[in-house]
Amino acid sequence: MEKKDLKIVFFGTPEFAVESLDALIKNEFNVVGVVTMPDKLAGRGHKLYQSDVKRYAVEHNLNILQPEKLKSEDFLESLRNLGADLFIVIAFRMLPREVWQMPRLGTFNLHASLLPKYRGAAPINRAVMNGDTETGVTTFFLKHEIDTGDMIMQRRIDILPEDNVGTVHDKLMHLGAQMVVETVNAIIDETLSTTPQPEGEFTPAPKIFKEDCRIDWKKSSADVHNHIRGLSPYPAAWTVIIEESGRPLECKIFSSCLSDSEVGESDAGKIKTDGKRMFVACSDKWLEIIELQPAGKKRMATEAFLLGYHPSHIQL
Repeated sequence: MEKKDLKIVFFGTPEFAVESLDALIKNEFNVVGVVTMPDKLAGRGHKLYQSDVKRYAVEHNLNILQPEKLKSEDFLESLRNLGADLFIVIAFRMLPREVWQMPRLGTFNLHASLLPKYRGAAPINRAVMNGDTETGVTTFFLKHEIDTGDMIMQRRIDILPEDNVGTVHDKLMHLGAQMVVETVNAIIDETLSTTPQPEGEFTPAPKIFKEDCRIDWKKSSADVHNHIRGLSPYPAAWTVIIEESGRPLECKIFSSCLSDSEVGESDAGKIKTDGKRMFVACSDKWLEIIELQPAGKKRMATEAFLLGYHPSHIQL
Protein backbone atom coordinates (compact mmCIF):
# COMPACT_ATOMS: atom_id res chain seq x y z
CA MET A 1 0.00 0.00 0.00
CA GLU A 2 1.20 3.54 -0.83
CA LYS A 3 0.92 6.45 1.61
CA LYS A 4 -1.58 8.23 -0.60
CA ASP A 5 -3.83 5.16 -0.66
CA LEU A 6 -4.24 5.09 3.13
CA LYS A 7 -6.99 7.49 4.20
CA ILE A 8 -6.58 8.74 7.78
CA VAL A 9 -8.95 10.61 10.09
CA PHE A 10 -7.19 12.32 13.00
CA PHE A 11 -8.90 12.97 16.36
CA GLY A 12 -7.31 15.44 18.81
CA THR A 13 -7.67 18.71 20.69
CA PRO A 14 -4.61 20.20 22.54
CA GLU A 15 -1.06 21.14 21.59
CA PHE A 16 0.14 17.63 22.46
CA ALA A 17 -1.88 16.28 19.51
CA VAL A 18 -0.79 18.99 17.06
CA GLU A 19 2.80 17.72 16.96
CA SER A 20 1.64 14.30 15.70
CA LEU A 21 -0.78 15.79 13.17
CA ASP A 22 2.03 18.00 11.88
CA ALA A 23 4.32 14.96 11.58
CA LEU A 24 1.67 13.14 9.52
CA ILE A 25 1.21 16.12 7.20
CA LYS A 26 4.98 16.71 6.77
CA ASN A 27 5.43 13.02 5.97
CA GLU A 28 2.75 13.36 3.28
CA PHE A 29 0.18 10.99 4.75
CA ASN A 30 -3.34 11.35 3.40
CA VAL A 31 -5.27 12.96 6.26
CA VAL A 32 -8.82 13.21 4.91
CA GLY A 33 -10.39 14.62 8.05
CA VAL A 34 -9.64 16.14 11.45
CA VAL A 35 -12.07 15.76 14.36
CA THR A 36 -11.73 18.17 17.28
CA MET A 37 -13.84 19.75 20.01
CA PRO A 38 -16.42 22.43 19.13
CA ASP A 39 -15.38 26.06 19.52
CA LYS A 40 -16.30 27.47 22.93
CA LEU A 41 -16.51 30.82 24.68
CA ALA A 42 -13.67 31.35 27.14
CA GLY A 43 -11.94 34.04 29.17
CA ARG A 44 -13.19 37.32 30.62
CA GLY A 45 -14.06 38.68 27.18
CA HIS A 46 -16.00 35.54 26.28
CA LYS A 47 -14.02 35.22 23.08
CA LEU A 48 -14.57 32.19 20.88
CA TYR A 49 -11.81 29.68 21.58
CA GLN A 50 -10.62 27.23 18.92
CA SER A 51 -8.64 24.15 19.90
CA ASP A 52 -4.95 23.97 19.00
CA VAL A 53 -5.75 21.15 16.58
CA LYS A 54 -8.45 23.22 14.85
CA ARG A 55 -6.13 26.19 14.41
CA TYR A 56 -3.52 23.92 12.82
CA ALA A 57 -6.14 22.27 10.59
CA VAL A 58 -7.43 25.65 9.40
CA GLU A 59 -3.90 26.83 8.57
CA HIS A 60 -3.33 23.68 6.49
CA ASN A 61 -6.74 23.61 4.79
CA LEU A 62 -7.72 20.27 6.30
CA ASN A 63 -11.29 19.01 6.42
CA ILE A 64 -12.61 19.69 9.97
CA LEU A 65 -15.41 18.02 11.91
CA GLN A 66 -16.51 19.41 15.32
CA PRO A 67 -19.30 17.21 16.67
CA GLU A 68 -21.20 18.10 19.83
CA LYS A 69 -22.22 14.46 20.20
CA LEU A 70 -20.03 11.62 18.97
CA LYS A 71 -23.04 9.30 18.56
CA SER A 72 -25.13 11.71 16.47
CA GLU A 73 -26.17 10.22 13.16
CA ASP A 74 -25.09 13.36 11.26
CA PHE A 75 -21.53 13.02 12.59
CA LEU A 76 -21.40 9.25 12.01
CA GLU A 77 -22.62 9.74 8.46
CA SER A 78 -19.99 12.45 7.84
CA LEU A 79 -17.30 10.07 9.10
CA ARG A 80 -18.50 7.23 6.90
CA ASN A 81 -18.49 9.51 3.87
CA LEU A 82 -14.77 10.17 4.35
CA GLY A 83 -14.09 6.48 3.62
CA ALA A 84 -11.12 6.38 5.98
CA ASP A 85 -9.02 3.23 6.43
CA LEU A 86 -7.52 4.26 9.79
CA PHE A 87 -8.40 6.53 12.71
CA ILE A 88 -5.70 8.04 14.96
CA VAL A 89 -6.69 9.44 18.38
CA ILE A 90 -4.51 11.67 20.56
CA ALA A 91 -5.74 13.57 23.62
CA PHE A 92 -9.40 13.43 22.69
CA ARG A 93 -12.66 12.33 24.29
CA MET A 94 -13.47 8.68 24.81
CA LEU A 95 -14.84 7.36 21.51
CA PRO A 96 -18.00 5.27 21.32
CA ARG A 97 -17.82 1.81 19.74
CA GLU A 98 -19.70 3.08 16.67
CA VAL A 99 -16.76 5.35 15.90
CA TRP A 100 -13.63 3.36 16.74
CA GLN A 101 -14.89 0.23 15.01
CA MET A 102 -15.63 2.08 11.79
CA PRO A 103 -12.32 2.00 9.83
CA ARG A 104 -11.20 -1.28 8.27
CA LEU A 105 -7.69 -1.05 9.78
CA GLY A 106 -8.91 -0.01 13.22
CA THR A 107 -8.28 2.97 15.49
CA PHE A 108 -5.07 3.52 17.39
CA ASN A 109 -4.31 5.91 20.22
CA LEU A 110 -1.09 7.60 21.35
CA HIS A 111 -0.99 7.61 25.16
CA ALA A 112 1.59 9.52 27.20
CA SER A 113 2.66 6.71 29.53
CA LEU A 114 4.18 3.26 29.52
CA LEU A 115 0.93 1.33 29.53
CA PRO A 116 -0.49 -0.36 31.50
CA LYS A 117 0.95 2.21 33.92
CA TYR A 118 -1.04 5.44 34.24
CA ARG A 119 -4.29 4.73 32.47
CA GLY A 120 -6.45 7.83 32.55
CA ALA A 121 -6.58 11.54 31.83
CA ALA A 122 -3.41 12.82 33.55
CA PRO A 123 -0.56 10.35 32.95
CA ILE A 124 2.24 12.92 32.63
CA ASN A 125 1.30 14.81 35.79
CA ARG A 126 0.91 11.63 37.82
CA ALA A 127 4.29 10.22 36.75
CA VAL A 128 6.15 13.35 37.89
CA MET A 129 4.01 13.84 41.01
CA ASN A 130 4.82 10.28 42.06
CA GLY A 131 8.56 10.86 41.68
CA ASP A 132 9.00 8.41 38.80
CA THR A 133 12.39 8.48 37.07
CA GLU A 134 11.10 7.06 33.78
CA THR A 135 8.07 7.42 31.54
CA GLY A 136 7.26 7.17 27.86
CA VAL A 137 4.64 6.87 25.14
CA THR A 138 2.58 3.95 23.86
CA THR A 139 0.53 3.40 20.73
CA PHE A 140 -2.28 0.87 21.06
CA PHE A 141 -5.48 -0.18 19.30
CA LEU A 142 -8.66 1.03 20.96
CA LYS A 143 -11.21 -1.24 22.51
CA HIS A 144 -14.16 -0.51 24.78
CA GLU A 145 -12.40 -0.18 28.16
CA ILE A 146 -10.31 3.00 28.29
CA ASP A 147 -6.55 2.62 27.66
CA THR A 148 -6.71 -1.19 27.65
CA GLY A 149 -6.18 -2.20 24.00
CA ASP A 150 -3.33 -4.22 22.53
CA MET A 151 -0.05 -2.30 22.49
CA ILE A 152 1.74 -1.59 19.20
CA MET A 153 4.89 0.37 20.14
CA GLN A 154 6.50 1.94 23.21
CA ARG A 155 9.36 4.40 23.65
CA ARG A 156 10.95 5.41 26.98
CA ILE A 157 12.56 8.56 28.37
CA ASP A 158 14.16 9.45 31.69
CA ILE A 159 12.45 11.96 33.99
CA LEU A 160 15.36 14.10 35.15
CA PRO A 161 15.53 15.72 38.61
CA GLU A 162 15.24 19.16 37.01
CA ASP A 163 12.17 18.19 34.93
CA ASN A 164 8.65 19.36 35.64
CA VAL A 165 5.44 18.32 33.93
CA GLY A 166 5.94 21.00 31.26
CA THR A 167 9.34 19.73 30.12
CA VAL A 168 8.26 16.08 30.26
CA HIS A 169 5.11 16.96 28.26
CA ASP A 170 7.23 18.51 25.50
CA LYS A 171 9.66 15.58 25.35
CA LEU A 172 6.79 13.09 25.09
CA MET A 173 5.00 15.25 22.54
CA HIS A 174 7.98 15.10 20.16
CA LEU A 175 8.75 11.45 20.86
CA GLY A 176 5.08 10.53 20.41
CA ALA A 177 4.88 12.25 17.04
CA GLN A 178 7.83 10.20 15.77
CA MET A 179 6.20 7.01 17.03
CA VAL A 180 2.84 7.83 15.41
CA VAL A 181 4.63 8.05 12.05
CA GLU A 182 6.45 4.76 12.76
CA THR A 183 3.17 3.09 13.70
CA VAL A 184 1.43 4.20 10.49
CA ASN A 185 4.41 3.08 8.41
CA ALA A 186 4.28 -0.34 10.08
CA ILE A 187 0.58 -0.59 9.21
CA ILE A 188 1.29 0.32 5.58
CA ASP A 189 4.24 -2.10 5.36
CA GLU A 190 2.24 -4.84 7.13
CA THR A 191 5.09 -5.28 9.62
CA LEU A 192 3.01 -4.31 12.63
CA SER A 193 2.73 -6.61 15.64
CA THR A 194 0.77 -6.11 18.86
CA THR A 195 1.11 -7.17 22.48
CA PRO A 196 -1.80 -7.54 24.93
CA GLN A 197 -1.53 -5.46 28.09
CA PRO A 198 -0.86 -7.52 31.23
CA GLU A 199 -4.05 -8.31 33.09
CA GLY A 200 -4.52 -6.58 36.43
CA GLU A 201 -1.27 -4.61 36.23
CA PHE A 202 -2.16 -0.94 35.92
CA THR A 203 -1.86 2.36 37.74
CA PRO A 204 -4.74 4.86 37.47
CA ALA A 205 -4.07 8.46 36.40
CA PRO A 206 -7.35 10.25 37.07
CA LYS A 207 -8.17 13.78 36.00
CA ILE A 208 -6.73 16.46 38.29
CA PHE A 209 -9.01 18.90 40.09
CA LYS A 210 -8.12 22.02 42.09
CA GLU A 211 -8.23 20.27 45.48
CA ASP A 212 -5.78 17.63 44.15
CA CYS A 213 -3.31 20.47 43.60
CA ARG A 214 -3.28 21.72 47.18
CA ILE A 215 0.05 21.04 48.89
CA ASP A 216 0.07 18.83 51.98
CA TRP A 217 3.01 20.15 53.96
CA LYS A 218 2.71 17.26 56.43
CA LYS A 219 4.23 15.02 53.76
CA SER A 220 7.98 14.62 53.23
CA SER A 221 9.91 17.36 51.46
CA ALA A 222 10.60 14.99 48.54
CA ASP A 223 6.88 14.26 48.16
CA VAL A 224 5.98 17.96 48.27
CA HIS A 225 8.75 18.83 45.81
CA ASN A 226 7.49 16.17 43.37
CA HIS A 227 3.93 17.39 43.83
CA ILE A 228 5.01 20.90 42.85
CA ARG A 229 7.05 19.86 39.81
CA GLY A 230 4.33 17.44 38.70
CA LEU A 231 1.85 20.32 38.45
CA SER A 232 4.17 23.02 37.06
CA PRO A 233 3.46 25.04 35.02
CA TYR A 234 -0.12 23.81 34.76
CA PRO A 235 -2.45 23.51 36.59
CA ALA A 236 0.02 24.47 39.39
CA ALA A 237 0.27 23.39 43.01
CA TRP A 238 -1.14 25.84 45.53
CA THR A 239 -1.18 26.67 49.21
CA VAL A 240 -2.49 29.33 51.57
CA ILE A 241 0.17 31.51 53.20
CA ILE A 242 -0.78 33.40 56.34
CA GLU A 243 0.91 36.79 56.46
CA GLU A 244 2.23 38.39 59.65
CA SER A 245 -0.92 40.56 59.66
CA GLY A 246 -3.03 37.39 59.79
CA ARG A 247 -4.31 37.84 56.23
CA PRO A 248 -4.57 34.59 54.21
CA LEU A 249 -2.96 34.64 50.77
CA GLU A 250 -3.56 31.88 48.26
CA CYS A 251 -0.44 31.25 46.17
CA LYS A 252 0.50 28.98 43.31
CA ILE A 253 3.93 27.41 43.76
CA PHE A 254 5.84 26.72 40.54
CA SER A 255 9.26 25.55 41.66
CA SER A 256 11.09 24.46 44.78
CA CYS A 257 14.45 23.11 45.87
CA LEU A 258 15.24 20.32 48.30
CA SER A 259 17.45 21.03 51.29
CA ASP A 260 19.28 18.88 53.83
CA SER A 261 18.12 20.97 56.79
CA GLU A 262 15.90 18.96 59.11
CA VAL A 263 12.87 20.26 61.01
CA GLY A 264 11.27 19.52 64.36
CA GLU A 265 8.48 17.00 64.84
CA SER A 266 5.64 19.52 64.77
CA ASP A 267 7.16 22.16 62.51
CA ALA A 268 5.20 21.35 59.31
CA GLY A 269 3.89 24.54 57.75
CA LYS A 270 6.32 26.88 59.48
CA ILE A 271 8.06 29.46 57.30
CA LYS A 272 11.53 30.93 57.69
CA THR A 273 12.99 33.68 55.53
CA ASP A 274 15.99 36.00 55.40
CA GLY A 275 14.23 38.56 53.21
CA LYS A 276 15.54 37.01 49.99
CA ARG A 277 14.93 33.27 50.37
CA MET A 278 11.95 31.43 51.83
CA PHE A 279 11.75 27.94 53.28
CA VAL A 280 8.68 25.96 54.36
CA ALA A 281 8.87 23.07 56.82
CA CYS A 282 7.61 19.69 55.64
CA SER A 283 7.39 16.57 57.82
CA ASP A 284 11.13 15.94 57.65
CA LYS A 285 13.07 18.84 56.11
CA TRP A 286 12.80 22.43 54.95
CA LEU A 287 11.84 23.01 51.31
CA GLU A 288 12.97 26.18 49.58
CA ILE A 289 10.37 27.99 47.47
CA ILE A 290 11.92 29.34 44.27
CA GLU A 291 9.01 30.73 42.26
CA LEU A 292 5.39 31.48 43.13
CA GLN A 293 2.34 33.53 42.20
CA PRO A 294 0.06 35.27 44.69
CA ALA A 295 -3.62 35.34 43.70
CA GLY A 296 -4.29 38.19 41.27
CA LYS A 297 -0.59 38.88 40.69
CA LYS A 298 2.00 37.73 38.18
CA ARG A 299 4.38 34.82 38.62
CA MET A 300 7.56 35.90 40.40
CA ALA A 301 10.79 34.80 42.05
CA THR A 302 10.71 34.45 45.84
CA GLU A 303 12.98 37.47 46.32
CA ALA A 304 10.49 39.68 44.46
CA PHE A 305 7.61 38.17 46.45
CA LEU A 306 9.31 39.00 49.76
CA LEU A 307 9.59 42.68 48.80
CA GLY A 308 5.82 43.04 49.04
CA TYR A 309 4.68 40.25 51.34
CA HIS A 310 5.55 39.17 54.89
CA PRO A 311 4.74 35.46 55.26
CA SER A 312 4.32 33.95 58.73
CA HIS A 313 3.23 30.34 58.21
CA ILE A 314 1.19 28.02 56.03
CA GLN A 315 -2.50 27.30 56.64
CA LEU A 316 -2.53 23.52 56.99
